[in-house]
Amino acid sequence: MASYILLEKARDLQALVLDVDGILSDGFVTLTNSGDELKSFDIRDGLGMKLAQQAGLKVIIITGRQSNIVNQRMSSLGVDLVYQGREDKGTALLEACKTLNISPQECLYMGDDWPDLSAFAIAGMKVTVPNGHTEVRKRADLVTQAMGGRGAVREVCDMLLHAKGVYQELLEKYLNQAH
Repeated sequence: MASYILLEKARDLQALVLDVDGILSDGFVTLTNSGDELKSFDIRDGLGMKLAQQAGLKVIIITGRQSNIVNQRMSSLGVDLVYQGREDKGTALLEACKTLNISPQECLYMGDDWPDLSAFAIAGMKVTVPNGHTEVRKRADLVTQAMGGRGAVREVCDMLLHAKGVYQELLEKYLNQAH
């Protein structure tokens, strides 16, 4: 569980901003013989993102690559904003904040490599994964236990739900479905 200081900091956040490769996926790009690209997403991360939205957070994707797979997955999750093909992640974060009328300081940004550092520099909370680049880990407020593409986003979403004081309330909905 995150420290009290991180939970306090997370309480007022308005948006969860995520990189894709290395965060929502394991960071591997698999190509088939026909040139099709494959990506795997952890289903727990998707539920975490939906729960974060139920807690009032906006979910924003900023990725340096362009992929129809990302469009499909994020559309199915109802993600608020998706920016693809953006190496200038700090600028993309500023654009997203302007669109949603929030400040970068109200955003948790989760990334794993150098292109994420410009967004790290302006986000209110910075999170990475254990296999994130050393320079990113040095600058992170939190390094998750789970690896990218393996539940790291869900771990962060659960922390946000605790910080917002809605974790138990949302859990109860699932516990009460059997009755």
